[in-house]
Amino acid sequence: MQAPLSVRPLQPKVIFFDVNETLLDMSKLKRAVSKAFGSKFAFQQWFGLLLQYSLVDTVTGAYHPFSDIAEAALDMTAAKLEEKPLKPAKKREIVQLLTELPAHKDVPKGLAMLLDVGIRLVAFTNSTRPVLDEQLRYAGIIHYFEQGLSIDIGHRYKPHLDTYTAAVQTAGVEPTEAALIAAHGWDVAGALHAGLAAGFIARPGQELYPLAPPPTYQGKTLVEVAKQIMG
Repeated sequence: MQAPLSVRPLQPKVIFFDVNETLLDMSKLKRAVSKAFGSKFAFQQWFGLLLQYSLVDTVTGAYHPFSDIAEAALDMTAAKLEEKPLKPAKKREIVQLLTELPAHKDVPKGLAMLLDVGIRLVAFTNSTRPVLDEQLRYAGIIHYFEQGLSIDIGHRYKPHLDTYTAAVQTAGVEPTEAALIAAHGWDVAGALHAGLAAGFIARPGQELYPLAPPPTYQGKTLVEVAKQIMG
């Protein structure tokens, strides 16, 4: 399905939000992974493998919870860096940090701006629903969202098109009435190809996929993107 690239509604009825890096500051987790392996490159290696092998599950028809893939990716990271594998308790400790991340400073204001103009907000993640709820509660932003959605119901990780289709169906809107906001080029590309509008938050170290359609909205913070959505 090709995403409409011309006329878009100024204010979508529903906005779906990616969570990790988009809403939550992962600095604490980055430091923990780097320290565990003694390498400043370890986090990028690990998180890249986590995303890669979640997609391997999707395209092969398999499914493992995101946290299980995260632990497996730590083993793979050790092999890539030619380091000893982490002990099981250490792996669980690192992955648990996904539920102990603060919101980026711009997030509460940006979410409040969108709510104030009547837009429905939904958190939408590759993590399981219990993990999502823990994350939003810890960050103090769960009250901004009317609901949280996880891919664990359909067992297909973003950016599979079915995940976005299922999300808009659950929200009771058409793809053209919805938008996704993310700090990941792959998530933005997935939403656009599913017919949603998409906003890209250019968090440090994040980039768009050059071969995908350009995002509908773009900024360095959620506040900047929210202003564009609000017109």
